[in-house]
Amino acid sequence: MDKTVDLLLKEALQLPNSERAQLIEELLTTLETEKDDNVDEAWAREVEKRAAELSSGTVVPIIWDEVKEKAFRLVHGKA
Repeated sequence: MDKTVDLLLKEALQLPNSERAQLIEELLTTLETEKDDNVDEAWAREVEKRAAELSSGTVVPIIWDEVKEKAFRLVHGKA
């Protein structure tokens, strides 16, 4: 790593988490060069599909805390 990048990284690591996340987001947006309109359309269709599934009762929402708990147990082998 070049000295400037190394210095910037060391300084960035001293920032609070929220500011580091903001910095990361800003840096990532500078790397996004092409926008794929198909992605936006696909997400819109997916959102509509999921909303319809919720409205019809085809799927039942799960509380986020329950999802995190289950994921934690799966990752840490505590079934």
